[in-house]
Amino acid sequence: MIKDIWINLPVKNVSLSKTFYTSLGFTPNTQYGNNESSASFFVGKQKVVLMLFSEEAFKNFTRAGVADIKSASEVLFSIGAESRQDVDEMERLALKAGGSIFGKAQEHQGWMYGCGFADPDGHRWNMLHMDMSKMPGK
Repeated sequence: MIKDIWINLPVKNVSLSKTFYTSLGFTPNTQYGNNESSASFFVGKQKVVLMLFSEEAFKNFTRAGVADIKSASEVLFSIGAESRQDVDEMERLALKAGGSIFGKAQEHQGWMYGCGFADPDGHRWNMLHMDMSKMPGK
């Protein structure tokens, strides 16, 4: 029944956000909505679609207001990393591209290594490398 999943995010400046996600290495998706009010990317090997919409376009699409993510988090997007070095590189790229770091890269529970970053609009992402050989109970 379910074919795939798309992430749709409201952004204040589509051009700025497009530059940010391109700088992180997200793959532009030229098939969908690339204009002044939207942009599209593929995320990861499974090619999850990330759609960025101007806040006005997002409100028209959802028939709802845009949440104030500066005072609270509605969702946290997680990206799987192949290595600890990939996590460190994503942290560096996010900061360089104009994002912010809310969780510096560090080890968690002895088997995960991750960082947390936000895009220029404040949408929160984390990237984790999980060493399954060190996972408790294995």
